[in-house]
Amino acid sequence: MEGRILAVDPGSKRIGIALSDPSRKLATPLTVILHKSLETDCVRIAQLCTQHDVSLVVVGQPLGTDNEINRQSRHSQKVAEELRTIISVPVELWDESFSTNTAQMIKLESGVNRKKRAGHQDHVAAAVILQSYLDAHEERGENA
Repeated sequence: MEGRILAVDPGSKRIGIALSDPSRKLATPLTVILHKSLETDCVRIAQLCTQHDVSLVVVGQPLGTDNEINRQSRHSQKVAEELRTIISVPVELWDESFSTNTAQMIKLESGVNRKKRAGHQDHVAAAVILQSYLDAHEERGENA
């Protein structure tokens, strides 16, 4: 277990990024990247991987109710494929269904006022995706 895990919540306008702590137990929102192009976005993600000593990238992939692949799922797959061509660390897809709704609930429950809650949740959604990944691997007794 070396290096942190970086999570990507790819959207059509913004890309949420979250980062694990060195022990891979806790996910923290990191930043939001404004979408420019697949290549440009992935280069920026690669830079963050280098900057933060990342050894695994988890890309959120929304699946339909019966785990079917939809338009957004295919977009996540394209992001993962492009990342695999430019970085040397493993890239995994992880089901991110409901991460944005969970991020909004977290902000509501933590007392964030309505005006701030109305803003973009992308980096918080990325942290929800990453925490889900970390928790699932901890429950299985695996090192994430």
